[in-house]
Amino acid sequence: MNTLITDTGFTPDDWDFEGANDKTLDLASDDDPMTVKFDSTEMIRVDFPNFADGRGFTIARQLRWRGYTGRLRAKGHVIADQYAMARRSGFDEVEIDAALAQRQPEADWRARKDWQANDYQARMRG
Repeated sequence: MNTLITDTGFTPDDWDFEGANDKTLDLASDDDPMTVKFDSTEMIRVDFPNFADGRGFTIARQLRWRGYTGRLRAKGHVIADQYAMARRSGFDEVEIDAALAQRQPEADWRARKDWQANDYQARMRG
């Protein structure tokens, strides 16, 4: 069973994948977000095959830049230290597997819930 993380911590997944199958789009980390058609899509999940692969952050940013306003979920091997970057790039939530959730418990993720603070660029702008 996978674990869903939001700004409130570990959260039950309220998305009905069976009922909303035609409204969910799964993207691989090497998909081109500039060619994705998301007109009737309510949720896009972007795969992170490993924590060192940051292409998903770029995909999220480009989807938001193109006007996608639906639910955007990072799925896969995202670690707690990357939560702030995930939120800043446009993700609403992160989905990880049970093994990763056990290695990085809810307290690790909640420690990063204030993702809008400690933003390097904001500090540089004054």
